[in-house]
Amino acid sequence: MKFLNTQSPDFQAELKALLAFETAQDPKIDQIVADICADVQKRGDAALIEYTNKFDGTSARSMGDLTLTQTDLQAAFERIPADVQTALKTAAERVESYHQRQKMESWSYEDEDGTLLGQQITALDRVGIYVPGGKAAYPSSVIMNAMPAHVAGVKEIIMVVPTPKGERNDIVLAAAYVAGVTKVFTVGGAQAVAALAYGTETVPQVDKITGPGNAFVAAAKRRVFGIVGIDMVAGPSEILVVADGTTPAEWVAMDLFSQAEHDEIAQAILIGTSQEYLDAVKAAQDKLIQEMPRRDIIEASLGNRGAFILAKDLDEACEIANYIAPEHLELSLENPQEWAKKIRHAGAIFMGKYTSESLGDYCAGPNHVLPTSRTARFSSPLGTYDFQKRSSLIQVSEAGAQKLGKIASTLAHGEMLTAHARAAEFRLK
Repeated sequence: MKFLNTQSPDFQAELKALLAFETAQDPKIDQIVADICADVQKRGDAALIEYTNKFDGTSARSMGDLTLTQTDLQAAFERIPADVQTALKTAAERVESYHQRQKMESWSYEDEDGTLLGQQITALDRVGIYVPGGKAAYPSSVIMNAMPAHVAGVKEIIMVVPTPKGERNDIVLAAAYVAGVTKVFTVGGAQAVAALAYGTETVPQVDKITGPGNAFVAAAKRRVFGIVGIDMVAGPSEILVVADGTTPAEWVAMDLFSQAEHDEIAQAILIGTSQEYLDAVKAAQDKLIQEMPRRDIIEASLGNRGAFILAKDLDEACEIANYIAPEHLELSLENPQEWAKKIRHAGAIFMGKYTSESLGDYCAGPNHVLPTSRTARFSSPLGTYDFQKRSSLIQVSEAGAQKLGKIASTLAHGEMLTAHARAAEFRLK
């Protein structure tokens, strides 16, 4: 990991270079995805089966070979060990409890002339959730994407998940059962996104697609946005730890590893106010890395995009954190709630020495689908509100029409829109 010092005259340039990540779409990937999406839109199930067999090494002859019902999901749940069943149910209950508090409700009021104004909240009808299934299995992603939709009142939750070589992960399917997924299609990649967006003979068209994926999935989500809604186009995973030296160095070292092990372009940064403490964390990393199964990935990640930053004080550290706007921010500090008040930009804020980021990934309650690549400056975690929409309510009274009609008429004539003006004028006495 690189060592940066805020007192260095080159610090800002070094920090900017550290955070730089090429988010522009690879033209080659974009073209491949465009062709796949067009083909699925045109040929439906036939194209979906063809691409699944080609990319996942399966031998499906029909969509029946790639479709799982709730009965299949329940069977998967019953096959997994009891302790895993309990863990899934407990995590789902905690995520459900948290997201219940995000649920928006309809409201209205009447002004002085009896005109009713308000907002009506409704759930989306059908959503699609994408769950990665390549290098690893992610039952936590199932819960984090499906449970907010369930809480919002979405009637149908369609899940897609790739199954390389046809190998289905029972824990992922069990998570779908626990989280109330309606149906699962064992397809992935850009072809799965296209199927959800356009619909096929078997896969129903959805209103919104959420969930992470590789570069092809991200490109497909970009392409179909507008036909359906999407949650976000996520970049590499990130963790930023701000530490005052009161947390054991080994704990912080492992927290940095926890995101670095995702992939070689994940980012892990530690900001401290003591060079001695930064050195202690570095020493702890050198010791702990020996026992990490994903050591090569961690070392590549830390070497590519990791850094230790020495700040003059915690106020400066918080300002740097706001500039970075990380996906995961750990405030490993005394009085973390007070310091959290200084944070304006972060996907999720983990407060205190006992709050490892990994607890948020699995079972704390808040969603782990978070903005990356500095987009926390303007966006938020996935939540119940992402599966609800708002309709404005307007019911103008006779008295209200007299007042508002004159205003609307004046403004419409100013815009040279005569029919707009006349529509309002017809209702004037």
